[in-house]
Amino acid sequence: MLLAAGNGSRLGQPKALVELAGSTLAERGVGLLGDGGADPVIVVTGAVPVEIPGVVAVHNPDWETGMGSSLATGLRALDHGDAEAAVIALADQPLVGAESVRRLIAAFRSGAGVAVAAYQGKPRNPVLIAREHWPAVLDLAAGDTGARPFLRAHPDLVTLVECADTGRPDDVDTPEDLARVRREAQPR
Repeated sequence: MLLAAGNGSRLGQPKALVELAGSTLAERGVGLLGDGGADPVIVVTGAVPVEIPGVVAVHNPDWETGMGSSLATGLRALDHGDAEAAVIALADQPLVGAESVRRLIAAFRSGAGVAVAAYQGKPRNPVLIAREHWPAVLDLAAGDTGARPFLRAHPDLVTLVECADTGRPDDVDTPEDLARVRREAQPR
């Protein structure tokens, strides 16, 4: 699932619709998940509609309350299907590579119930959470923290998966961040 509901208040525009190297951040995030092996891919929207062919968009009516409500909206949408786990990615991290998603799914297939992409040993995104843990995640998801309270409450469940060689988890929060990421995304 791609969390893409915010209005990008610090950036001055909704991040999901920001263009980077010919694609919107939402399109890049959907590509990251799909190329990494996640199926189905859903996008949680909020401030603006996001329509991407072949992708289910789920609107979070409470998007203004923060990432926690978007995570809950996405997990509830997935709960109606047969997904064994959810890979959660953020639209504002466009330099994350699809290989990170493949590695998280491989860790899940090898028995990890919670797998978190790490960059030089530091946990970041994307995150995979097995279905069995969704109720506990939903109980703790609030405000702008997403899955973080669950991950901190259950460190014994977390498998860190090193992904520094697959991309970078740089956030696009400000115009300066966007300018830097645009430079990084340029073909060399």
